[in-house]
Amino acid sequence: MNTLPVEQFRKFKNDITRFLMAYKFALDAFETKIDILTEEFQLFHDYNPIEHTKSRLKSPESILKKLYKKGLDISLPSIKANITDIAGIRITCSFIADIYRICDMLQNQSDLKIIEIEDYISHPKQNGYRSLHMLVEIPIYMSDRQENVCVEVQIRTIAMDFWASLEHKIYYKYNRTVPPTLLQELKEASDSAAALDRKMERLHNEISEVKDAQAEEWGEDLKQISISNQQFQLPEALLRLLSDRPNNV
Repeated sequence: MNTLPVEQFRKFKNDITRFLMAYKFALDAFETKIDILTEEFQLFHDYNPIEHTKSRLKSPESILKKLYKKGLDISLPSIKANITDIAGIRITCSFIADIYRICDMLQNQSDLKIIEIEDYISHPKQNGYRSLHMLVEIPIYMSDRQENVCVEVQIRTIAMDFWASLEHKIYYKYNRTVPPTLLQELKEASDSAAALDRKMERLHNEISEVKDAQAEEWGEDLKQISISNQQFQLPEALLRLLSDRPNNV
Protein backbone atom coordinates (compact mmCIF):
# COMPACT_ATOMS: atom_id res chain seq x y z
CA MET A 1 0.00 0.00 0.00
CA ASN A 2 1.31 3.44 -1.00
CA THR A 3 1.20 5.67 2.07
CA LEU A 4 2.95 8.65 0.45
CA PRO A 5 -0.25 10.56 -0.53
CA VAL A 6 -1.60 10.08 3.01
CA GLU A 7 1.62 11.37 4.52
CA GLN A 8 1.66 14.33 2.12
CA PHE A 9 -1.94 15.18 2.99
CA ARG A 10 -1.21 14.93 6.71
CA LYS A 11 1.81 17.22 6.34
CA PHE A 12 -0.19 19.76 4.33
CA LYS A 13 -2.98 19.67 6.90
CA ASN A 14 -0.53 20.26 9.75
CA ASP A 15 1.25 23.02 7.82
CA ILE A 16 -1.91 24.95 6.95
CA THR A 17 -3.28 24.51 10.49
CA ARG A 18 -0.11 26.01 11.90
CA PHE A 19 -0.19 28.70 9.21
CA LEU A 20 -3.77 29.75 10.02
CA MET A 21 -3.10 29.54 13.74
CA ALA A 22 -0.69 32.47 13.37
CA TYR A 23 -3.49 34.56 11.84
CA LYS A 24 -5.85 33.53 14.64
CA PHE A 25 -3.29 34.66 17.21
CA ALA A 26 -2.86 37.94 15.29
CA LEU A 27 -6.61 38.56 15.58
CA ASP A 28 -6.48 37.79 19.31
CA ALA A 29 -3.60 40.26 19.79
CA PHE A 30 -5.35 42.94 17.77
CA GLU A 31 -8.63 42.51 19.65
CA THR A 32 -6.73 42.91 22.92
CA LYS A 33 -5.43 46.26 21.65
CA ILE A 34 -8.98 47.35 20.82
CA ASP A 35 -10.22 46.24 24.25
CA ILE A 36 -7.52 48.36 25.91
CA LEU A 37 -8.39 51.43 23.81
CA THR A 38 -12.08 50.92 24.57
CA GLU A 39 -11.59 50.74 28.33
CA GLU A 40 -9.17 53.67 28.37
CA PHE A 41 -11.66 55.85 26.51
CA GLN A 42 -14.47 54.82 28.81
CA LEU A 43 -12.42 55.68 31.92
CA PHE A 44 -10.98 59.03 30.86
CA HIS A 45 -13.57 60.38 28.44
CA ASP A 46 -16.79 58.89 29.80
CA TYR A 47 -17.50 57.88 26.21
CA ASN A 48 -16.75 54.81 24.16
CA PRO A 49 -16.16 55.46 20.43
CA ILE A 50 -16.28 51.72 19.64
CA GLU A 51 -19.76 50.22 19.50
CA HIS A 52 -18.64 46.66 18.75
CA THR A 53 -16.10 44.60 16.84
CA LYS A 54 -16.35 41.48 14.72
CA SER A 55 -13.47 39.32 13.54
CA ARG A 56 -13.25 36.52 11.03
CA LEU A 57 -10.68 34.06 9.71
CA LYS A 58 -10.88 32.85 6.12
CA SER A 59 -11.38 29.13 5.71
CA PRO A 60 -8.77 27.03 3.85
CA GLU A 61 -11.36 26.40 1.12
CA SER A 62 -11.96 30.13 0.64
CA ILE A 63 -8.23 30.83 0.51
CA LEU A 64 -7.57 28.11 -2.07
CA LYS A 65 -10.50 29.30 -4.21
CA LYS A 66 -9.06 32.82 -4.22
CA LEU A 67 -5.63 31.53 -5.26
CA TYR A 68 -7.19 29.46 -8.03
CA LYS A 69 -9.29 32.40 -9.24
CA LYS A 70 -6.18 34.60 -9.44
CA GLY A 71 -4.17 31.87 -11.15
CA LEU A 72 -1.58 31.81 -8.38
CA ASP A 73 0.64 29.04 -7.09
CA ILE A 74 -0.98 26.77 -4.47
CA SER A 75 1.52 27.02 -1.63
CA LEU A 76 1.82 28.61 1.80
CA PRO A 77 4.40 31.21 0.65
CA SER A 78 2.05 32.12 -2.20
CA ILE A 79 -0.86 32.49 0.24
CA LYS A 80 1.13 34.77 2.56
CA ALA A 81 2.41 36.90 -0.31
CA ASN A 82 -0.87 37.32 -2.18
CA ILE A 83 -3.83 36.94 0.19
CA THR A 84 -3.93 39.88 2.59
CA ASP A 85 -7.42 39.43 4.04
CA ILE A 86 -7.02 36.03 5.73
CA ALA A 87 -7.52 37.68 9.12
CA GLY A 88 -10.04 40.50 9.25
CA ILE A 89 -11.60 42.64 11.95
CA ARG A 90 -14.43 45.15 11.62
CA ILE A 91 -14.71 48.00 14.11
CA THR A 92 -18.10 49.72 14.24
CA CYS A 93 -18.25 53.25 15.65
CA SER A 94 -20.96 55.75 16.48
CA PHE A 95 -19.60 58.72 14.54
CA ILE A 96 -17.35 59.47 11.56
CA ALA A 97 -14.85 61.38 13.73
CA ASP A 98 -14.42 58.22 15.83
CA ILE A 99 -13.24 56.33 12.75
CA TYR A 100 -10.33 58.69 12.15
CA ARG A 101 -9.59 58.89 15.89
CA ILE A 102 -9.20 55.11 16.06
CA CYS A 103 -7.15 55.10 12.85
CA ASP A 104 -4.77 57.68 14.37
CA MET A 105 -4.46 55.70 17.61
CA LEU A 106 -3.58 52.53 15.71
CA GLN A 107 -0.98 54.38 13.66
CA ASN A 108 0.63 55.59 16.88
CA GLN A 109 1.18 52.05 18.21
CA SER A 110 4.87 51.37 17.70
CA ASP A 111 4.55 47.61 17.23
CA LEU A 112 2.05 47.96 14.39
CA LYS A 113 3.22 48.49 10.83
CA ILE A 114 0.65 50.22 8.63
CA ILE A 115 0.91 48.71 5.16
CA GLU A 116 -1.96 50.54 3.51
CA ILE A 117 -4.91 52.83 4.25
CA GLU A 118 -7.86 53.17 1.87
CA ASP A 119 -10.36 55.90 2.71
CA TYR A 120 -13.73 55.03 1.19
CA ILE A 121 -15.41 57.66 3.38
CA SER A 122 -13.78 60.71 1.80
CA HIS A 123 -13.82 58.88 -1.54
CA PRO A 124 -16.77 56.42 -1.59
CA LYS A 125 -16.88 53.60 -4.10
CA GLN A 126 -19.10 54.12 -7.12
CA ASN A 127 -21.83 51.91 -5.65
CA GLY A 128 -21.96 54.04 -2.48
CA TYR A 129 -19.79 51.86 -0.22
CA ARG A 130 -18.22 53.82 2.64
CA SER A 131 -15.63 52.57 5.14
CA LEU A 132 -12.02 53.08 6.17
CA HIS A 133 -9.75 50.13 5.37
CA MET A 134 -6.36 49.54 6.96
CA LEU A 135 -3.90 46.77 6.23
CA VAL A 136 -1.87 46.31 9.40
CA GLU A 137 1.08 44.05 10.17
CA ILE A 138 1.20 42.87 13.79
CA PRO A 139 3.94 40.79 15.47
CA ILE A 140 2.98 37.58 17.22
CA TYR A 141 5.23 35.41 19.33
CA MET A 142 5.18 31.65 18.91
CA SER A 143 7.07 29.10 21.02
CA ASP A 144 9.97 29.03 18.55
CA ARG A 145 9.75 32.25 16.54
CA GLN A 146 8.24 35.67 15.94
CA GLU A 147 6.01 36.24 12.94
CA ASN A 148 4.64 39.43 11.43
CA VAL A 149 1.08 38.80 10.30
CA CYS A 150 -1.24 40.96 8.18
CA VAL A 151 -4.68 41.86 9.49
CA GLU A 152 -7.28 43.68 7.42
CA VAL A 153 -9.10 46.31 9.50
CA GLN A 154 -12.40 47.89 8.45
CA ILE A 155 -13.66 50.86 10.48
CA ARG A 156 -17.15 52.21 9.84
CA THR A 157 -20.18 53.77 11.49
CA ILE A 158 -23.36 51.90 12.39
CA ALA A 159 -25.11 53.44 9.38
CA MET A 160 -22.29 52.41 7.01
CA ASP A 161 -22.32 48.89 8.45
CA PHE A 162 -26.10 48.59 8.03
CA TRP A 163 -25.87 49.70 4.39
CA ALA A 164 -22.94 47.37 3.60
CA SER A 165 -24.75 44.41 5.17
CA LEU A 166 -27.89 45.09 3.13
CA GLU A 167 -25.90 45.59 -0.07
CA HIS A 168 -24.10 42.27 0.47
CA LYS A 169 -27.39 40.42 0.95
CA ILE A 170 -28.86 41.94 -2.21
CA TYR A 171 -25.81 41.03 -4.29
CA TYR A 172 -25.95 37.49 -2.91
CA LYS A 173 -29.66 37.18 -3.71
CA TYR A 174 -29.23 38.37 -7.30
CA ASN A 175 -26.00 36.39 -7.81
CA ARG A 176 -24.14 39.70 -8.27
CA THR A 177 -26.40 40.69 -11.19
CA VAL A 178 -28.42 43.45 -9.56
CA PRO A 179 -30.99 45.38 -11.66
CA PRO A 180 -29.86 48.97 -12.49
CA THR A 181 -32.87 50.51 -10.72
CA LEU A 182 -31.97 48.70 -7.51
CA LEU A 183 -28.34 49.80 -7.83
CA GLN A 184 -29.52 53.41 -8.06
CA GLU A 185 -31.70 52.99 -4.97
CA LEU A 186 -28.76 51.49 -3.08
CA LYS A 187 -26.63 54.51 -4.02
CA GLU A 188 -29.37 56.87 -2.81
CA ALA A 189 -29.65 54.90 0.43
CA SER A 190 -25.90 55.29 0.92
CA ASP A 191 -26.19 59.07 0.48
CA SER A 192 -29.05 59.14 3.01
CA ALA A 193 -26.98 57.13 5.51
CA ALA A 194 -24.07 59.55 5.05
CA ALA A 195 -26.36 62.53 5.67
CA LEU A 196 -27.68 60.83 8.83
CA ASP A 197 -24.10 60.24 10.03
CA ARG A 198 -23.28 63.94 9.60
CA LYS A 199 -26.45 65.07 11.39
CA MET A 200 -25.98 62.70 14.35
CA GLU A 201 -22.36 63.78 14.72
CA ARG A 202 -23.40 67.45 14.81
CA LEU A 203 -25.99 66.68 17.52
CA HIS A 204 -23.41 64.69 19.47
CA ASN A 205 -20.96 67.61 19.39
CA GLU A 206 -23.63 70.07 20.53
CA ILE A 207 -24.64 67.84 23.44
CA SER A 208 -21.00 67.36 24.45
CA GLU A 209 -20.46 71.13 24.52
CA VAL A 210 -23.50 71.64 26.75
CA LYS A 211 -22.41 68.82 29.07
CA ASP A 212 -18.90 70.27 29.41
CA ALA A 213 -20.27 73.74 30.13
CA GLN A 214 -22.55 72.42 32.89
CA ALA A 215 -19.96 70.18 34.55
CA GLU A 216 -19.16 71.10 38.15
CA GLU A 217 -15.56 71.83 39.05
CA TRP A 218 -15.59 69.38 41.98
CA GLY A 219 -18.36 66.82 41.78
CA GLU A 220 -18.74 63.60 43.70
CA ASP A 221 -17.55 61.68 40.64
CA LEU A 222 -14.15 63.38 40.96
CA LYS A 223 -13.65 62.08 44.49
CA GLN A 224 -13.40 58.45 43.49
CA ILE A 225 -11.66 56.27 40.94
CA SER A 226 -13.45 53.44 39.16
CA ILE A 227 -11.42 50.75 37.37
CA SER A 228 -13.04 47.57 36.08
CA ASN A 229 -16.06 48.05 38.37
CA GLN A 230 -13.82 48.53 41.43
CA GLN A 231 -14.32 51.78 43.34
CA PHE A 232 -11.41 53.58 45.01
CA GLN A 233 -12.13 56.61 47.19
CA LEU A 234 -9.53 59.39 47.10
CA PRO A 235 -8.19 60.29 50.56
CA GLU A 236 -9.63 63.51 52.03
CA ALA A 237 -6.09 64.76 52.74
CA LEU A 238 -5.24 64.49 49.05
CA LEU A 239 -8.43 66.31 48.07
CA ARG A 240 -7.63 69.16 50.48
CA LEU A 241 -4.07 69.33 49.17
CA LEU A 242 -5.31 69.59 45.58
CA SER A 243 -7.91 72.19 46.55
CA ASP A 244 -5.27 74.40 48.20
CA ARG A 245 -2.87 74.04 45.29
CA PRO A 246 -2.55 77.10 42.98
CA ASN A 247 -4.11 76.59 39.54
CA ASN A 248 -0.90 77.46 37.72
CA VAL A 249 1.17 74.75 39.46
